[in-house]
Amino acid sequence: MTALGVTWILDGLEVTLVGALTGVLMSTAGLALNPLQVGWSGSIYLMGGVVGALGFGWLTDRFGRKRLFSLTLSVYLLATLATGLAWSFASFAVFRAITAAGIGGEGAAMDSAIDELIPARRRGQVSIIIHGSFWVGAAIGSLASVVLLSTLPPALGWRVAFVGGAILALVIVYARRFLPESPRWLITHGRPAEADAIVGEIESRGGLEVGQGGAHPRIALRTRSRTGYVQVARSLILKYPQRTALCVTLLATQAFCYNAVFFTYGAILKTFYAVPNADIGWYLLPFAVGNSSGPLLLGRLFDTVGRRIMIGATYALSGVLLAITGWLFARRLVDASQLTFCWCVVFFFASAAASAAYLTISESFPLETRAMIIGIFNAFGNGLGGVAGPVLFGAQIATGSRDNLLVGYLIGGALMVFAAIVEFAIGVDAERQPLEAVAPPLSQVS
Repeated sequence: MTALGVTWILDGLEVTLVGALTGVLMSTAGLALNPLQVGWSGSIYLMGGVVGALGFGWLTDRFGRKRLFSLTLSVYLLATLATGLAWSFASFAVFRAITAAGIGGEGAAMDSAIDELIPARRRGQVSIIIHGSFWVGAAIGSLASVVLLSTLPPALGWRVAFVGGAILALVIVYARRFLPESPRWLITHGRPAEADAIVGEIESRGGLEVGQGGAHPRIALRTRSRTGYVQVARSLILKYPQRTALCVTLLATQAFCYNAVFFTYGAILKTFYAVPNADIGWYLLPFAVGNSSGPLLLGRLFDTVGRRIMIGATYALSGVLLAITGWLFARRLVDASQLTFCWCVVFFFASAAASAAYLTISESFPLETRAMIIGIFNAFGNGLGGVAGPVLFGAQIATGSRDNLLVGYLIGGALMVFAAIVEFAIGVDAERQPLEAVAPPLSQVS
């Protein structure tokens, strides 16, 4: 689980580094970016994630979860190293896009592996906590930016920060050696002996006699070497259209809110509160604490209280609190520290909600299409909500108007409340259910 969760730590590190280093990147010691370019760099990063999620998602379903972990991590490692050597906005944006492609591919493989390796009674809690580890990376990014910008010349400090991400990836290469392939994937690809060996090892580590891990209904599967886009489209459009609408809504709305706020918060602190470049990381650190606390403290409730109630409630609370925080900012009723505290409260709930969106996607569709569908939803969800948010907020920051930003915050809040209504209406009650009961495999035979 540590080796899998590292994916989100890397994503949090990358996103927060850009936010914390915004001030330097906008100065002559950096790349002299303007607020609009800061917003575009965030959106281009997400576009890269879209491409990576689609391409690597398809490869993950075809060649297995474990093989793709090495490939996507290599892409990330090389691209983040190149980001530290960027010489212009164009080169910075390109390297960021390739970095995101690696992380996007990691997400498709990782979410599939989590669902396929974790027992049903703990699947929600484990998945939500692992997705919440994004904010461990955010905390590392915040602290790294503060230390590097205060101890090194700004022109060097921001470059070393990105190179540090590549060094972290080298450590992860070692940890990935211990990851097993998904037994479910092995079974559907005609490799039952390997699958049985992996499950047997898990049972023996748990103090159980091999083969006696529990009495469950048996199903028969027909071996298939690959799953095409026709089967994926059939699952999305014909067999599970309601779930498709639900997942698009959950992912797009949280992506808009999250990415709009976090990709541009450094620019907001610099533009409206004149926070020094070297201090921006201190404001992002409490953000990370609030965000990681939500999944950690609320995660278990998604398995006990249930998916529908918890997802709907966290989305609704996030939307209302987001609108209130935007109003306080626009009316100049909060300083930089108070605004950061408000965001901590908002994203305590929003972080659990966003993590649950990824959980819903990964457990709501058949085994053979899981990674591809995760990739497709990441692509379209982030494309619809994530790309638009940073560009919109970057343009509003450039105007220097708090009222213009309030409009964006109100839109984000309304979207989150809308998603809550959709979840209450058509949510999937998957808590404590085996994956095969939530969505029967395409290869299952009577």
